Amino acid sequence: MCSTIPKHSPAVVAVSGVKNSGKTTLITALIPLLAESGLRVAVIKHDGHSFVPEVPDTDTARHLEAGAIGTAVMDQEKCKVVRYGSFTEEDLIPLFPDADLILLEGFKHSIWPKVEVVRAGNSTEPVCDADTLLALMTDLPLVITGIPTLPQDDTKALAALLEDYVKGRAPHVG
Repeated sequence: MCSTIPKHSPAVVAVSGVKNSGKTTLITALIPLLAESGLRVAVIKHDGHSFVPEVPDTDTARHLEAGAIGTAVMDQEKCKVVRYGSFTEEDLIPLFPDADLILLEGFKHSIWPKVEVVRAGNSTEPVCDADTLLALMTDLPLVITGIPTLPQDDTKALAALLEDYVKGRAPHVG
């Protein structure tokens, strides 16, 4: 349902890192693991570039081309809304009132709790404020005191950490 009436407040965690660090790969590996544990997950992605809001030659694209400030399409299972304007992730979070966890892709300089991905050959050190880090996922020998450092391919450990975080328990590793 595409309602903006919040039932509860979902936990929000950013999956951050420099461009091409593996954020999307990590998120798509995490979602099934989190779903297996019973968590409902939504994703809000920050696009640093302008994206095409609608497939060309569709009715909704034609609505936008005609000057509509927004358009929506729905069927019995899902909906999609495209609006023109200035938005923040805080504007979009209420669109997912039934989520237990909203993963933000990007947002490395935000105040949100973060999992930062640092991948060899792409970056050499974390770029996020350490005070916002829940965990570091890396294939490099990096350590930040007080922050769990997980191997970049250990999505099960990260899923467990996020599950604990959502449920209000102290995150654990392994």
